[in-house]
Amino acid sequence: METLVHTGRGLLGIAALVFVTWLLSADRRAINWRNVVIGIGLQFTLAALVLYFGPARAAVEWVGARFVDLLDFTNAGVGLLFGSLADKSRHGVVFAIMILPAIIFFSAFSSLLYYLGILQRIVYVFAWLMSKTLRLSGAETLSASANIFLGQTEAPFLVKPYLAGMTRSEMLTIMVGGMATIAGAVMIAYISFLGGDDPQQKVLFATHLITASVINAPAGLMISKMLLPQTEPVSTKLDVSKDRIGANAIDAVCAGTSDGLKLAVNVGAMLIAFTALVAMFNAILGWIGAPHTLAIGGTTLVSWPGLNDWIAGITGGVFKTFSLEFIFGVLYAPVAWLIGIDHGHLLQSGALLGTRTALNEFISFQQMGALKAAGTFNDPRTLVILTYAMCGFANLVSIGIQIGGIGSLAPNQRSTLAQLGFKAMIGGTIACYLSACVAGILV
Repeated sequence: METLVHTGRGLLGIAALVFVTWLLSADRRAINWRNVVIGIGLQFTLAALVLYFGPARAAVEWVGARFVDLLDFTNAGVGLLFGSLADKSRHGVVFAIMILPAIIFFSAFSSLLYYLGILQRIVYVFAWLMSKTLRLSGAETLSASANIFLGQTEAPFLVKPYLAGMTRSEMLTIMVGGMATIAGAVMIAYISFLGGDDPQQKVLFATHLITASVINAPAGLMISKMLLPQTEPVSTKLDVSKDRIGANAIDAVCAGTSDGLKLAVNVGAMLIAFTALVAMFNAILGWIGAPHTLAIGGTTLVSWPGLNDWIAGITGGVFKTFSLEFIFGVLYAPVAWLIGIDHGHLLQSGALLGTRTALNEFISFQQMGALKAAGTFNDPRTLVILTYAMCGFANLVSIGIQIGGIGSLAPNQRSTLAQLGFKAMIGGTIACYLSACVAGILV
């Protein structure tokens, strides 16, 4: 019975998300419903292969285990640089020392794979599958496939020669693909957040994060073509750019290290700024929610009982004060229910989903990892659904990142990128929520 309820809720969520996308479409009559069906079908097929087909699951778990190994390899360099400060048993997890360096190492490693041509071959396999099934242009499927492994500004590099001549529909697809997936470099950090010190948990969440990124790719393609259908003829030729990072392997590693350092510093800076801003707003909201009394000469003129105790009571102590998390929780609780999360976790899940959209997914994953480690938020099914729902770069900050990053590769498209930015964020968010519904049905 419970399985039927989860399946029904998941199908309802998929139908609702497709309906919302149809409402937001720029040309509803031009939507190719064949691609909608195939896109959702690809999500179910790829997810089911990983979850239920032994060889496929073993392969993805092996890749996930290698991501965990990369975390361990990073510790060798961190230990050399920071010495005993990198000892978790003595100092606990120091984010700047134990998490951010993993981003630098993976960026260097992926640049080496790119220089050797290995990454392009893997990307080509995914692109061929989606190009043949969805019948979209070769360039946009290549970029969407590259987003499984690379970031939202690195993946378009594979189709750099084609960016300047792309249609608005193709540009939106490039943007939604970047919003709907995460880069391997930050995936390393999320594995650490959710897995903690447990090797099995690390492999488990690595497997789900990889699967989420894979099935988000066809979802992003399908959603983008609903939002802005392709009406002009495009080339279906799959042609990976032959440009390479660096003059040789060592130069490629150096270039990747520099890019990884910029990303790590950017992530650290955003966490400092956004966490401080959240703390400031929560302090203001907490003061507003506290009891206040205005008295003159011993006579009470105004008495404000406050919201804090009321909020703590109605949420069962999940939220103790009036805060941004409570506001996000209330606003996004219906979304959490729609993607398959059970009633007991709706407010906390809504808070994480709201944080991911309004701030960024890094903070929401960090918060979810902290709640899981504290034992206050450890329902396995809820954690898995949220992992899929938050596995993407769809947030307000990413709009600026894409305008700057992709715009530097194709300056003539900068105005188009700016016009489509908010629509791309919505598309990336819906794609991630679709994958969460699929996970809620299959898990």
